Amino acid sequence: MTDFENAAFGAGHDHIFLGAAHEENERRTWMVIALCSAMMVVEIVGGSLFGSLALVADGLHMSTHAGAMLIAALAYTYARKHATDSRFVFGTGKLGDLAGFTSAIVLAMIAILIGYEAVSRFFSPVPIHFGQAIPIAVVGLLVNLASVWLLSGDHDGHSHGHGHSHGHGHGHDDEHAHEEEVRRVFGAAGVFAVSVFEEGVPPVFRIAPETTTSRLTPDDVSITTIRPDGLRQTFAFKDCGGYLESTDAIPEPHAFKAVVRLLDGEHEIEFEEHEHGHDDAHAAVTRDHNIRSAYIHVIADAAVSVLAIIGLLLARAFGWLWMDPLAGVIGALVIANWSWGLMRDTGGILLDMNSDRRMADNVRHVIEEGGDKVLDLHLWRLGPGHISAVVSVVTQEAQRSPSFYHAALKRFKGLSHVTVEVNSTRIAA
Repeated sequence: MTDFENAAFGAGHDHIFLGAAHEENERRTWMVIALCSAMMVVEIVGGSLFGSLALVADGLHMSTHAGAMLIAALAYTYARKHATDSRFVFGTGKLGDLAGFTSAIVLAMIAILIGYEAVSRFFSPVPIHFGQAIPIAVVGLLVNLASVWLLSGDHDGHSHGHGHSHGHGHGHDDEHAHEEEVRRVFGAAGVFAVSVFEEGVPPVFRIAPETTTSRLTPDDVSITTIRPDGLRQTFAFKDCGGYLESTDAIPEPHAFKAVVRLLDGEHEIEFEEHEHGHDDAHAAVTRDHNIRSAYIHVIADAAVSVLAIIGLLLARAFGWLWMDPLAGVIGALVIANWSWGLMRDTGGILLDMNSDRRMADNVRHVIEEGGDKVLDLHLWRLGPGHISAVVSVVTQEAQRSPSFYHAALKRFKGLSHVTVEVNSTRIAA
């Protein structure tokens, strides 16, 4: 029988996993609904009074637009009001992703309807009242642009954390490495990639072989940083299996000259501070898909309005009546593509897919670098900027309790809920 403990961060901790800009995004969405509803009423009432069927039709279209926004707004409000409801085991942070998935389905249906109507008009053209259609399309575009302005902001969660991200892994195999932050050293022992690694953990130097014949041990290398003010700091290294990593973290800022000492001499390289933003994996963790779905709705509507205006102007100027349905087909394809992207991203979250494999690798590395073994590891998103982890560890150190690993994992930003199971090899072996 295995001897183990199970614990989570903090006794009596809450399960509120809402995005950092939740309330702000909620207000923005309700403002867009108010704008669309007002436009809808004006168009329907005006069309009814002045006998304009096109105006009434656009007003009804605006009502579907407001209805789609309502899904996002109600999701924000419900998630906020029930954030502390104990019936939701891991909080209400995923409600926005559920709303985003629903909105993606609505977008897909809109794309199908627009495409069907456009194709049917290729075979059965209908008379176009340019005097009414063009002004209505222009007014609709202005409303959509106002909605885009109201919803623009941190719908990708980019206001969190550092303004840069040094995403480096094991040399040239790291698909997220920024080429300008990788420095290559050519020595007698081979070619080595020197980089700054900072992916949810304190920044460290990493040295990885660039060729299969390159060989380097921790005793063969050291790096001394020389900052503009003359301050020097020397870094020793440890073997992490396939690459070397500095034992100490690199203080901010990351702008300095670095002297790499190898057995054959010294090699001087320089690092500069860059504004890179977060990588795709981090954005997937922090992104608020609810505000993103609302944003895509208004962007899609604006794109359709632009295409409609172009098609109508060309049809009136040159008699190309086929331009109007062609613009509809193009708009339908654009909306369908955006719908699929939103559906894919939110569906993965609803199915607890791990969207940040880099964090999983780093969590495993932090635990195993002390000689322990990770038996099982699961990471999934609880809400914008919030990740949950369940870790099963086997250790030979009897004094290591779950709190030991909690302290080690606190360095990872975004790990909001962690459960650790500790197994002793004395019985498991």
